[in-house]
Amino acid sequence: MADIEMEEDHPRLILHNFLTEDECKELEFIHKSCSTIGYRPNVFSTTLSHLIATNSAHLIIPFLPIRDRLKEKVEETFGCEYELVTEFTGLISWSRGASIGWHSDDNRPYLKQRDFTAVCYLNSYGKDFEGGLFHFQDGEPKTIAPMVGDAVIYTADGRNTHSVDEVTSGERLTLTLWFSRDSSHDEDAKLILLLEENVLHKSNNVPWSLLPLPASDNMYWFSPHQASNQDIGFDIRLGRLHALGFDVYYSRDMNFGSDLSELLMEPMQLARRDQLLDHKFVNVLHSLQVAQFYFWEGCKSQAFTNEVQSGKAVRLSRSQSEKITQVNSVFLKDTKLVETVFQSAGQCYFNLATFSAAITEWEDYSCWCEP
Repeated sequence: MADIEMEEDHPRLILHNFLTEDECKELEFIHKSCSTIGYRPNVFSTTLSHLIATNSAHLIIPFLPIRDRLKEKVEETFGCEYELVTEFTGLISWSRGASIGWHSDDNRPYLKQRDFTAVCYLNSYGKDFEGGLFHFQDGEPKTIAPMVGDAVIYTADGRNTHSVDEVTSGERLTLTLWFSRDSSHDEDAKLILLLEENVLHKSNNVPWSLLPLPASDNMYWFSPHQASNQDIGFDIRLGRLHALGFDVYYSRDMNFGSDLSELLMEPMQLARRDQLLDHKFVNVLHSLQVAQFYFWEGCKSQAFTNEVQSGKAVRLSRSQSEKITQVNSVFLKDTKLVETVFQSAGQCYFNLATFSAAITEWEDYSCWCEP
């Protein structure tokens, strides 16, 4: 891990290959399985509190050793051993059109507790996205081209004012953390409270306790420039499934005169091209997590070779195809926009038998990650 020397007037450090490619891919899987609309136009985010709220707290586990390593590195670099708490941890992706001008990370009264920033790049400029270069206003290095596994750490104050160029294609993905000397802003204390509340609200007799529970639909609705108009845009869960080559099928008839907001909470199936897969998922977020898991692990050589199961699919009938079209007319209004925002997974061959095995493997993975 080659580090670039730190300037005294602009304290910052570049860490090459701080994360392994496997760590980056796992965090990418989590983000693409769970993200919601972010804090800026064309940005998506996955916070640890959101994972807890959607019954996916087990997915926090892969973050923990990375957070510890980053905090230790920040404390070592800036001479504040055992002084810091983690104030925020989140996965953030920037799609086409996303950018931010010159700012420091403590530039609002409610952000003054932030002392240090760590940004880990989970994919690479020029390969996974275009644009999105990171610039410091003063000092060296001036410009950082994000590369998978690299990290940059710096003080969150005006000595490290920075900006990010507009992303012109692809999806720029980072793990971002802020650290504070103020223990009252310790993220862990807040997360523990959320976990305790989550446990209290769970029934001990509920089966499939690790199945995800979607947040409110408005947290998943993407529209250009964050317009609130539901007549344009798409649901990002269906959008990401579309990018993977899937459609969503509900067996029940849709009543367009009624509120359809609860539909995506209902059991459903996935379709691919003209085939309807037989497995029933408890909701669309469940299907998205399994599909992303397959394209994360299933594309690896030898993945699932010992677990191949017989998968079943039937040819879509005309009425089933019409129901898929109806769902898309409500939740996937602009497929061209989807294809602009999310890259397709066309480079990975789909196999029904290994996809069926991936469902079981996803369950095992979720149990392994359970706190």
